[in-house]
Amino acid sequence: MDKKVLIVRLSAMGDVIFTIPLANILKDNGYKVYWLVSEKGYSLVKGNSCVDEAILAPIEKWKKNKNKLANLWEYFSIIKKIRDEKFDIALDTQLILKSLLWMVFCGAKRKIVAKNYREMAVWGGNEVISATRVGYEPHAVKSYLKYAEHLGLDTTNIKVTLPEISGSAKTSVDELLLPIDKEKPIIVCAPATTWVTKHWNKDNWKKLIEKISDDYNVVLSGGKNDEELLNYVGNEKTINLAGRTNLEELQELLSRADIVISLDSGTTHLAWATQKPKIISLFCSTPQSLYAPINTTEKIKYISLSAENICVPCHRRKCPKGTNECTKYPAVEDVLNAVEKLK
Repeated sequence: MDKKVLIVRLSAMGDVIFTIPLANILKDNGYKVYWLVSEKGYSLVKGNSCVDEAILAPIEKWKKNKNKLANLWEYFSIIKKIRDEKFDIALDTQLILKSLLWMVFCGAKRKIVAKNYREMAVWGGNEVISATRVGYEPHAVKSYLKYAEHLGLDTTNIKVTLPEISGSAKTSVDELLLPIDKEKPIIVCAPATTWVTKHWNKDNWKKLIEKISDDYNVVLSGGKNDEELLNYVGNEKTINLAGRTNLEELQELLSRADIVISLDSGTTHLAWATQKPKIISLFCSTPQSLYAPINTTEKIKYISLSAENICVPCHRRKCPKGTNECTKYPAVEDVLNAVEKLK
């Protein structure tokens, strides 16, 4: 009988995507793969060929629900479902308190955690491997693959997969892209993300988009909360999709782009996971060595840019100096040069 493994990686979107190659290696080596994931990554895991079953941990719903007893009851009902599967192995790739609470009660025979844990997450394991990451090395994808290496598996082949796109999502994107000039390539620009210190200066975005919007179809992507920013950086030639795509439609949109220009964000990581567009990723406070798109095939080119000769990467949500100096870099000309290289 195939061994059953539970991956505990609840969020965030980028880290869920970076864990998909681990799931693929396990699956390709005969494991039955289950994945415990929260709402933020569920649609990336459910229906993905790398797993046999996605188990939803509705953490965002619980945060909003004031009935704590109902939350606790649902938590233990999910724990019972997990324990009933009688897993041979559970892998905690999140390594924080949030994952500890699942690992402790999951019932797996081998509960594997790594030495670079935080928030007492080591208590959830009965088997501790060496640190999967030291400082800003290796890349997040390769750090998660160390769990597979611990199980004696070959991790040479990095394979990333996503669920298939529905016909309705394709039709929706067809309609959103009706205004494009089919004679010009498509560049998707995604200027927004979660941390202030990850944001490239909005005036830089505006200058960049002014420079490229004659030669490219420039599509601006973001959530409803990003509408003001996208209105500022865009112009009459751009297509502004702020708040107009769900995650599945965004995946389809990114797969149709020739080039994606984005930050250290879920959009960049999703674009990488589609394995379709060329990507220019702009790094301000966070390290390229951990999060920049990595090649899995010679046919796809990625360029990542960041500030030089200043205090980066600090990897902090708030600037230690209070200046956000790194968000002014890279220079617009450097990004334009990258676009030229990827033509």
